[in-house]
Amino acid sequence: MDEKAINIKSEIGPLKAVILHRPGAELENITPDTMTSLLFDDIPYLKVAQDEHDAFARLLRERGADVLYYDQLAAGALENPAIKENFVRDILHSSKQSERRVTEALHDYLMSLETHQMVRKIMAGVRKNEVKIATENSASLEMMVECGGAMFCESNYPFYLNPMPNLYFSRDYAAAIGHGMTVNHMHFPARRRESLFMKYILRYNPRFAGKNVPVWYDRNERWSVEGGDEQIWGAETLAIGLSQRTEPGAIEKIAEKVLREGGFKRVVALEIPKSHALMHLDTVLTMIDHNKFTVFPSIMDKLGKMNIFILSLGDDGNIQIEHRENLLDVIRQVIGRDDVQLLPTGGDDRIASEREQWNDGSNTLAIAPGVVVTYDRNYVSNDLMRKNGVEVLEVPGAELGRGRGGPRCMSMPIWREEI
Repeated sequence: MDEKAINIKSEIGPLKAVILHRPGAELENITPDTMTSLLFDDIPYLKVAQDEHDAFARLLRERGADVLYYDQLAAGALENPAIKENFVRDILHSSKQSERRVTEALHDYLMSLETHQMVRKIMAGVRKNEVKIATENSASLEMMVECGGAMFCESNYPFYLNPMPNLYFSRDYAAAIGHGMTVNHMHFPARRRESLFMKYILRYNPRFAGKNVPVWYDRNERWSVEGGDEQIWGAETLAIGLSQRTEPGAIEKIAEKVLREGGFKRVVALEIPKSHALMHLDTVLTMIDHNKFTVFPSIMDKLGKMNIFILSLGDDGNIQIEHRENLLDVIRQVIGRDDVQLLPTGGDDRIASEREQWNDGSNTLAIAPGVVVTYDRNYVSNDLMRKNGVEVLEVPGAELGRGRGGPRCMSMPIWREEI
């Protein structure tokens, strides 16, 4: 690696460094009452989820990737007491806890912890019975009705700081593009705090500090964008899903930066249905080889059409937008190949297609051209890829998949070899 901290110029270059988050106590702090607001459909069994995640990380290491963990990177950024203090103030503000009676007690509690322990505690959530409030014998109305971030709840709500169980989907809160990153404004309040760790990592962790990493989009911007919607289709094309969680304003803002400063020639915005099942572009379309993509067929009509917008710089230096409809034709044009293959999730079986898309059959992580990591449960899609010359490396995902995300969702590549 050279002096650059980040190098992502394709979706398929050999993976050399990746950020993961090993799930922890935050999963055990999900309850039936909070499950929906925390964006989960079920409560994973933590021990098995950790075993599955460890198998995933082990496979990536065996294939030559340096695996970095989000909590450790964050702790490495916060060793300076003044920086740690600022971070705690920022996290309390982001959690809607600033200027409340409990704020100083939470501040003192978090600052009393060893730095890595503090990071894991913030991620796991802070229960009310863990913090002693000086005025606990005279509870105020605000303490009864406002708790756990932006939620309104009854006085028996158990958290002062909500858990962050979606953190193991490390793709979403930040995404590497070229030599820079988007530090993302997440769509739902349950995930908004996740990218704050990355803001501090880029500024203060020795691996990134002083490397002048461009930030193409900041978490404080107005519109939401998530990394599951961001894909690099070669050094000249950034593809972004116009989805439930990524808004048009964010795409335009990112396009302005990467077209002018990032070396990209075009940004392809693809509109996908706005639903929980199809939350990001990488749940319905991923690049897995020089000329191969997995695709969930239902994002197109019978003629292969969908809404696609190609953003580029015009001769006058302004952004111009071209509307297109045929997915296959657009991919052929932007990657410069006529032999593109779209491999349908679940093959030609409609029921298998819908089942395996729900179980992240399209959410494949390419670790080299034509080499992908997938969940073992999606056997129809996996067999189809193998029949088309793709090396498929399977990992278990029975518990991890309960959070609605697969191997690509669980990984934030920061360094790939160029192809």
